Amino acid sequence: MTCTLQVTSTAKQKQRRKSKKTKLPSLSRSLCPIANALEVIGDKWSLLIVRDLFHGKTTYGELANSFEKIPTNILADRLTRLEAAGIITRSPYQERPVRYAYTLTEKGVALGDILHALVQWGKRYIPGTRQVNHPVVADGNGHEPRKKNFA
Repeated sequence: MTCTLQVTSTAKQKQRRKSKKTKLPSLSRSLCPIANALEVIGDKWSLLIVRDLFHGKTTYGELANSFEKIPTNILADRLTRLEAAGIITRSPYQERPVRYAYTLTEKGVALGDILHALVQWGKRYIPGTRQVNHPVVADGNGHEPRKKNFA
C-alpha cells in the first residue's frame, strides 16, 4: 500500500508568516528615536537601497546590479522591510511574471538629509571615499525625478 500526503498552507497561515517577517519594531526596547530609527534603517543594506532609489534606480534588477552587489535574498528582504516601514512603495510594471517598480515615499525622501550627512562625514573622516555621481532623486509622489546632490 502506498500513501501520498499533500501538505498545504491556508491563506491565514501564509499571512501570519508574512506578517512575522515584516513586523515593524515596537518601542518596547527603548524610547530613544535613534535606537528606533536604527531598528528600521540601521542595517548595512537599507540605506544603500534608499541611496540607489535616490539615484533613479527603480527595479529589482537595477538595485541588484548596484556596485556593492547586495545578495538577492537580502535585497528581497530589505525591500519588504522598507515597504512595511512606509519608506518605499512598489507598483507593478509587468504582469507576467509580475515585476515591480520601487519608489521612495515622503518618509523615504526625508532620509535624504541623513544620506547627505553620511556623505559629508565619510568624505571628511574616511580617506579615499568620494561622492558617487548619481544626482537624480526619485520623487515618492510619482512626479518626475528631480536633481539632488549629496556632496
